[in-house]
Amino acid sequence: MPYTIGRITGIIKGTLQHSKHNCQIRYLLHDSRAITFPETSLFFAIRAPHNDGHRYVTDAYRKGVRNFVVSGMEKEFAGMKGASFIFVKDTLTALQTLCAFHRTQFNIPVIGITGSNGKTIIKEWLFHLLSDDYRIVRSPKSYNSQIGVPLSVWQMANEDTLAIFEAGISKPGEMKRLQKIILPRIGIFSNIGNAHSENFINTIEKLKEKLELFVNVKTLVYSSDHLIIDREIRKAGLHKKMKCMCWSKKHRADLQIISLKRDNNSTHIDGRYQNKHISISIPFIDDASAENAIHCWLVLLFLGYDNDIIRERMKTLSPVAMRLEMKEGINRCSIINDFYNSDTGSLAVALDFMNRQKQHKTRTVILSDILQSGKKSDALYGEVAHLLEAGNVNQLIGIGNNIRGQVNKFHGMRTSFFTTTEEFLQQYPLSGLQNSAILLKGARVFEFERINRALEKKSHETVLEINLNALIQNLNFFRTKIKPSVKVMAMVKAFSYGSGSYEIANILQHHNADYLAVACADEGVELRNAGITLPIVVMNPETGTFDLMLQHSLEPEIYNFRILKLLDAFLTARAITSSTPFSIHIKIDTGMHRLGFLKNEINELVKFLKTRPYLNIKSVFSHLAASDESAHDKFTREQINLFNETSGSFCRNFSYPVLRHILNSAGIVRFPDAHFDMVRLGIGLYGIGNDEIMQKKLQQVSRLKSVIAQVKTIPPGESVGYGRMAISDKERKIAIVPVGYADGLDRKLGNGIGKLLINGKFAPVTGNICMDLCMVDITGITASEGDEVIIFGEEFSVAEFARQADTIPYEVMTGISGRVKRVYFYE
Repeated sequence: MPYTIGRITGIIKGTLQHSKHNCQIRYLLHDSRAITFPETSLFFAIRAPHNDGHRYVTDAYRKGVRNFVVSGMEKEFAGMKGASFIFVKDTLTALQTLCAFHRTQFNIPVIGITGSNGKTIIKEWLFHLLSDDYRIVRSPKSYNSQIGVPLSVWQMANEDTLAIFEAGISKPGEMKRLQKIILPRIGIFSNIGNAHSENFINTIEKLKEKLELFVNVKTLVYSSDHLIIDREIRKAGLHKKMKCMCWSKKHRADLQIISLKRDNNSTHIDGRYQNKHISISIPFIDDASAENAIHCWLVLLFLGYDNDIIRERMKTLSPVAMRLEMKEGINRCSIINDFYNSDTGSLAVALDFMNRQKQHKTRTVILSDILQSGKKSDALYGEVAHLLEAGNVNQLIGIGNNIRGQVNKFHGMRTSFFTTTEEFLQQYPLSGLQNSAILLKGARVFEFERINRALEKKSHETVLEINLNALIQNLNFFRTKIKPSVKVMAMVKAFSYGSGSYEIANILQHHNADYLAVACADEGVELRNAGITLPIVVMNPETGTFDLMLQHSLEPEIYNFRILKLLDAFLTARAITSSTPFSIHIKIDTGMHRLGFLKNEINELVKFLKTRPYLNIKSVFSHLAASDESAHDKFTREQINLFNETSGSFCRNFSYPVLRHILNSAGIVRFPDAHFDMVRLGIGLYGIGNDEIMQKKLQQVSRLKSVIAQVKTIPPGESVGYGRMAISDKERKIAIVPVGYADGLDRKLGNGIGKLLINGKFAPVTGNICMDLCMVDITGITASEGDEVIIFGEEFSVAEFARQADTIPYEVMTGISGRVKRVYFYE
C-alpha cells in the first residue's frame, strides 16, 4: 500500500493543511542540502540543540519539495503555494513513528547490532558473507543515530529477505526508541568500551542502555569474554528469555575458540562448535578484525551454514572503507575515493558529498559493476541513472560487463564504458579529465586503487590528513555555546590554518557558517573562483587590491583613515552609489594595539561614514589580547566594555543593523555575556582548545604522518646527519623518515629535542633535521621500513608537538608546506 500524505498524517497523528491527500511519498528528508527526488520527498523539519530544520523549509521548497512535517508555522510558509504541511508536536518523534510503522509491514529476519566498536564492520561483513543467499537491506555507512536508524529502516522493500541495522547511542533513553524502530529478531553485541561515554554515569549505565535493543530478540550473539556484558545479561535475566549464542577464547561456550595463529597477512582461527572442530582464516592480523570476524562466524553457524562454505567466504573479507577520502588530482581535478563501497545507498551519499565541492564546474563518476545488490540489472542501473542525473553528473565512466550492458539507461551526460580497469587505464586519455570533481566507486575486484594512483597529483609519502567530520563537530560544539541568533564567522585565513583552502570553505558553507574571513584579497578570490558564495571578509586589505575586492564581492576590514580615504577615492572614481553600496567592516583598537581605530577617533569616523551612503558598514569589531588567559581577565573585561561603548556609536547613528563582534574561540566559551551579534571561530574550529576542559570537548582535525623510508644500524662512534651533531655512544638503530624542514618540521626539534611516534612508542629525533628528511632513534622499538610515523594527530596532539619546539599550535599548523599532500576524510 503506497504512502500518501493522507496515510502518513494518520500514522504520525498529525494535522494536515493545504494538501493533496493522494500525493505519494517515496523519500524522507531532513537536510535541504541533500535533495535528489523532490517531487516524491517528505521533509521533516527537525529541531536540534544547535539547529532548527524549520529554518530550511523555504530552501527545500525552492528546490522543488512540496511536502513537509513541521512543529510550528513560520510566517514565510504562508507564501509557499502548493505546499502541504503536516503539523506534529515533535518532528523527530514523527519521523521515528512513521519508520517504526513501516518496519511492522515486513516479516523478515532483522539483525540488530550495537556495541562500542565494530558495528559497521560486522554489518558490512555480514552483508558480504550472506548476500549470495539473501536480498539484504542494511544501514548506509554508519547510519546508527536517532535520525540514521529510521532512515535506514525506511529503505525496507518487499523484495528484501534479510535486514541488518546498527544502532548507536550517546545518552540515556535513546536505545528504547531505536528498538521500537528496528525490532530485531537476532541481536549482536560487539563489545563495550569508552566511546560516547560522556553522558553516562559509568560503563554499567551505558551497557544497560545498549541492552535495551535486545529486549525482544529471539537470539543474542556476543562474546562471554567481555565479562561485564555477560554479567549484565544474566543479571537482567535476558539469558532466560532468549537464546544466547556466546563465543569465548577462555572458557566453554557455543563457539569455543581454541587458537588464533597469525602469519604476515592472515589469521587462522580454530574453534569447536557442537562438538566438532572447525576453522576459518581471515586476511587480517589485528585483534579487532579477529573479534569482528568471530561474531560473523557465529551468526552464520546459527543460521545453519556449513563451515566449509563459511571458511571459503571468510577468505574473501576485505577492509571496510568507513569514510570518503578527497585529495588533489591531476589536471586541476579533485579525487573523491569511495571505492569498496559499491551500492546505491553509499552512491547517493557520495554524490551528495561531491555536489558540495563547488570548486569544479564538471562532475565525473567512475563506476564499476555494482555486485551483490540482489536487484535485477535493469532495475538496478535504472536507479543508478536516476541518482547520477539528480546528482548533476556530467560524465560517467562505467567499468564492467553489467554496467556496459545498460548503456541505454544513461542520458544527459557523456558516457564511456570499459570491460575492465586495465582496459580503462590503457585506452582512456587521462588528459581528458580537466578541472573536474571525480568520484571513484568500485567493487573491490575491480582494483580501483590503480585508477586512484593514476589520477592523484602528489605521491609524497608525508601526508596531512584532515578529518572533516571533526571540523563539523567542533563547529557544532561552539554553536551550542551561543544563542541561535548569534552568527558565526569562520577564519579560513592562512590556508585555513594549513588545512586547505576551498576544501574547508566548502564544508563550512555547507554547514551554514555565516561569514568567512581571509587574510588577503588573493585568498578571497581563490574561494570565489572555487564557487564559495558566503560573505568573505578580508582582514588585511591592501590598497592595490581594491579592484579585486569590488570584482569578487569581498568585504575589507577598515582600520584607519588612510585606507578608508583611499577606498573612498577608489569608489568615487568607479561611481559606486548608495543603490549598490560597498560593504566594509570597521576595526576598533580596544587594547590589542595592533590594527584599528582608537576611541578618540570614533566620532570623526562616524561623521565621515554618515556622508558616504555608498559605504555599507556590515560590522564593527575588535580583537581581544588575552581571552585565553585568566590572569588577564580584568584587562579583557576592560576591552569588552570599551568595545561596547565605542561600537554603540555605530548602532545609534545608522538606520540599518550593524553587527558587532569581539570574541575569538577561547572568548566564546569564557565570556558568554559578550557574544554580541557574531563570534569569530578560528583555532578552536581546527580542534585546539585553550585549556584541558575545552580540549576534551574538541576533536583533532589534522594528522601529519609519514613512513619509515629506511632502517640502519649505527655502530658506536659513528655520527648521524649534517655537522655530525649526533655521535653514537653505543650500537643504535635509526629510521630515516621523509619529512624535513621544507615540509614544516621545525629544525629546532633536532638532536633529541623532538620525538615522533612509531608503533605506539616515541622515537627521539637524532642529529640535525635535513631539508627533506630526518632521522630518529628506534633502538628498542619494533619497527620496519614502510611503517607509519605519526608527527602529530590524535595520538600525539599538535599542542604537545608544538611544546617540543617551544612554539604554539598556530605556527605548527600554518607552517606545513604546500608540497605536503592534503587528504580530506568525510564519514
